[in-house]
Amino acid sequence: MAVSDRKNIRRLAIALLTGAAVCALMSSAVVVHAQEDTQLRSLEPNLPAETKLLLAANELVYDKDSQRITATGAVQINYGGYQMVAQQVVYDQATGRVTASGNIELVEPTGNRIYADTLDVTDNFAEGFVKTLRIETSDNTRLAAESGERVNDTDMILHKGVYTACLPCADNPDRPPLWQVKAERVIQNGKKHTVRLEKARFELFGHTLAVLPFIEVPDHTVKRKSGFLFPQMRFSENLGFGLTVPYYFAISNQRDATVKATGFTSQGVLIEAEIRQRFEKGQASLHFAGIDQMNSDKFSAGTSDSNRDLRGMVGSKGAFQINPRWSFGWDVMFQSDNNFAKTYKLEGFGEDTHTNQVYLTGRGKRNSFDMRGYYFDVQDADTENTAEKKQPTVIPTVDYAYYAPEPIAGGQLSGNMNFTSLARFKSDFVDVDTNGDGVTDLVRYRGLEGASTRLSGELEWKRTFSVPGGLQLTPLLAARGDAYGLDMDSPTGYAGDYTSESFETRHMMTAGLEARYPILFSTTNSSHIVEPIAQIYARNDEQLAGMLPNEDAQSFVFDATNLFERDKFSGYDRVEGGTRANVGIRYTGSFDNGIGLRGIFGQSYHLAGLNSFATDDLVNAGANSGLETDVSDYVGMAGIDLPNGISLATNVRLDEESWDLQRTDASMSYSNDRFQTSLIYSQIAAQPEYGFTEANDELSTSSSIKVSEYWTAFGSLAWDLDESALNSRSVGISYADECMVFTFAYTDEFDPENETASDWSIGARLTFRTLGDINLGTDQL
Repeated sequence: MAVSDRKNIRRLAIALLTGAAVCALMSSAVVVHAQEDTQLRSLEPNLPAETKLLLAANELVYDKDSQRITATGAVQINYGGYQMVAQQVVYDQATGRVTASGNIELVEPTGNRIYADTLDVTDNFAEGFVKTLRIETSDNTRLAAESGERVNDTDMILHKGVYTACLPCADNPDRPPLWQVKAERVIQNGKKHTVRLEKARFELFGHTLAVLPFIEVPDHTVKRKSGFLFPQMRFSENLGFGLTVPYYFAISNQRDATVKATGFTSQGVLIEAEIRQRFEKGQASLHFAGIDQMNSDKFSAGTSDSNRDLRGMVGSKGAFQINPRWSFGWDVMFQSDNNFAKTYKLEGFGEDTHTNQVYLTGRGKRNSFDMRGYYFDVQDADTENTAEKKQPTVIPTVDYAYYAPEPIAGGQLSGNMNFTSLARFKSDFVDVDTNGDGVTDLVRYRGLEGASTRLSGELEWKRTFSVPGGLQLTPLLAARGDAYGLDMDSPTGYAGDYTSESFETRHMMTAGLEARYPILFSTTNSSHIVEPIAQIYARNDEQLAGMLPNEDAQSFVFDATNLFERDKFSGYDRVEGGTRANVGIRYTGSFDNGIGLRGIFGQSYHLAGLNSFATDDLVNAGANSGLETDVSDYVGMAGIDLPNGISLATNVRLDEESWDLQRTDASMSYSNDRFQTSLIYSQIAAQPEYGFTEANDELSTSSSIKVSEYWTAFGSLAWDLDESALNSRSVGISYADECMVFTFAYTDEFDPENETASDWSIGARLTFRTLGDINLGTDQL
């Protein structure tokens, strides 16, 4: 074939492929996400000039006189990853038109498939016509139209278009899909980059749910465009039914905003606005919300929800990466009262306690730095805001950790530093009746009004030696110092001694030795490791024990997880002193059939000096912990994992004399393809000196079961065994297939001491793949 003939055939192929592929651009036309980020596709296949063309047909005729090329019978074209078949293809050079007919099918390199009965397109792609168009994309979306045409070199029009992301029913392909969008005309404007759907109908299960005269949305080439987003719905006890209509503003490439108006049947209109700004090294946002409540008396009387009509909030978040090692950011909120954001479930600000913070962090290969300031916004219904006033304002806390890059005396040297400065506007104390006779026996001061500053630094060196026979010995040396600056109210009624000095110091010197002897033994179908462990730490007594404020070491639980910790206190304000030994055994086993076993059991012994856990402090940390006696309670942990999906685990503390249960945490879980469940039991014996005069037993469970291929039921429950009462419950169902997800949930919380607007709530979410979500409250349990 002559060179000019090859050029004509090549031009014919490009025209055919482009004429069919341009119709595929409409496959995303009805996707109505205003912020859809789809890569711009060229109308003409972007192929190198040297790309080879393969064309096959039963007959190929080139008529030079009429300047027409005709391929007839089982025409196949392969060009640059595009594959096309048709019964007949004709290219008329005189008129510049290309026509194809007979079961046209085009497969794009992306996997998209385009089907048509006939195709007629000009060779400059300015105009064209296709009949009986059908498009199947690689992500299982489908578009069909009776006909399509391209006009003015910029616009594409489909007549009687139908779009869906649902697969056809295998048993009954003629049945309507689960959902589909129909339109009399779908017009893609190449200049405005918009898609206009005229007489659009949304159908669910073959029934029309919504009809719009027209809707115009951005086409697939637009990354961001102003417009309405999917509405959201919610429902709660004292707010009533709420419908949210959001509008998205694409202000610039770096800035956008969302404005929401939510109408509540009981409380009126809530207005929200969020502005977002991207920078070269980070992003920031500003959030506003406000409402003038119509029926504040629907809330419980005497609560912050009912005490004012005009309520509002402003919040901001930011995160910046200064360089690969350093970053800073913030998350702050200011509101008219202490419960507004929680009551109206403002996204990102509706937690029980919103932690306002500003931070600066750095990470190196062998060191780290973290500086943060905190303000805790307690969102409850208390008009006096008492709980929030009792929380400390931390300005700031600084943590630094360092690991020496080279061994020192053959061991690892590490250090850490903590600086904390905080202030509190109101003392936080609890009267405790340890005997149950109605008389206050002691007072626990969880925080004192005033300000305190502490600087703590510690160095630790340790090295492990392997002794012949398998014994491993790890000697340890540590030194720590603390300096306090105090300007706090004295704790009235405190039974112990409290320092009256404004400046105090203390130190702790530690020398320790740990011995481990791992023993491995195997059978024909299992392997086991038994590891006896013994530790001894010699230290000076804890200085000023119980005479300093305790802010960060109040939470203390003695169990198997911290049996072998050098300092078992949870923070810096208390430090474990005296000479102590920890003894126990650790076991790990595995079987060829998939069964796994694990366990720890041991005890701790106070050998000399002052027992820090038997020393009172402002919150009685250590009291009733099991470590306050010279011989501690026994602690143990055991777990088993079975190949059938069952896992069992328990953590116990047993009285060292009577072996009575003092604390139990037990859990069971099971999981397979259809059913998942977990059961957690918590038991804590009475700790009168710690403020808990009665035992606490609670049982909680959560489960989900796949009822059928698409339907799942789920629920959760928390039961107070001592009071024989529910603490919370929830139940829900969900449906999920290849094109739609539906979730419905009901949640009920029982807290008579903290009445809020959402004692119970209903949430639902309906997600149509490629279209978006319709929300009713929250579907999370």
